[in-house]
Amino acid sequence: MVEICLTWLEDADRSVALPSYETAGAAGADVRANFPASERNGLTLQPGARALVPTGLRIEIPAGYEVQVRPRSGLALKHGITLPNTPGTIDSDYRGPLGIIVMNAGNAPFHIEHGARIAQLIVAPVFQASFTVTEKLSETERGSGGFGSTGVG
Repeated sequence: MVEICLTWLEDADRSVALPSYETAGAAGADVRANFPASERNGLTLQPGARALVPTGLRIEIPAGYEVQVRPRSGLALKHGITLPNTPGTIDSDYRGPLGIIVMNAGNAPFHIEHGARIAQLIVAPVFQASFTVTEKLSETERGSGGFGSTGVG
């Protein structure tokens, strides 16, 4: 198990639950909106709008890992609420506030309440590569076929 350390931001509501796995088999830990005291009524996202939703947390991720931020499927299906940079990556050397970029891709306004589960966090290993220029790349059956080149279905 990987330990992820968190600290509260000064204006965070410490009664809001920390990220948590809602079932024993969950890959993602749900993270919640944690608005500062002056914004505890939450916010309403109009269709097509996006906002940075605060979590009230800062995060420390061990070297060799990242945290991926992904949408919650229920919010996406029922309301069109998604994350435009999915999956978002939080690098192990970042120590600033943890905010979630949320977008309303639905057709109705959506209200994000204080304490609402807004995204999920996935802890994943990171491998860094070395990039080398070469004269020729190896051949494959697909070759240089791009988008859609493998067919439909």
